[in-house]
Amino acid sequence: MAKRKTIYSVEPKAYEGMMMLEEYLNNSQLTPIHKELIKIRTSQLNGCGYCLDIHTQDAIKYGETTRRLFVLAGWQESELFTEEEQVILAMTEAVTFIHKGGISNELYAKAQQLFSEVYLAQLIMCMVTINAWNRIGVATHMKAK
Repeated sequence: MAKRKTIYSVEPKAYEGMMMLEEYLNNSQLTPIHKELIKIRTSQLNGCGYCLDIHTQDAIKYGETTRRLFVLAGWQESELFTEEEQVILAMTEAVTFIHKGGISNELYAKAQQLFSEVYLAQLIMCMVTINAWNRIGVATHMKAK
């Protein structure tokens, strides 16, 4: 596989725009575990090894258990995730596979019951942002070190 230039080295202004989204998320109300579950699950679905490496390490730093990380890909068959986390993970998959219809009205209504309008908006922004990062990582063949 040929080495590719990083977006940062070629177009630092574009990378700075992505970093502004990360700064927004860092200052949001989202819990660190919610953010990392979104980032890890999205990265699993998109096959971004670079992001998986970073975000699983971050999740552990924030107190996530390895057990939950091991079963995250099969979260629907696990009782290890709260109702809120299950809704977040379902939304994450719906946003990542947006071409399959996006977030259903039923799922969105459930999210509205569990989260404030602001928190829900921030969840969606987190999902959108990590999908963009995954596409950058996969397109440029970023590798975990």
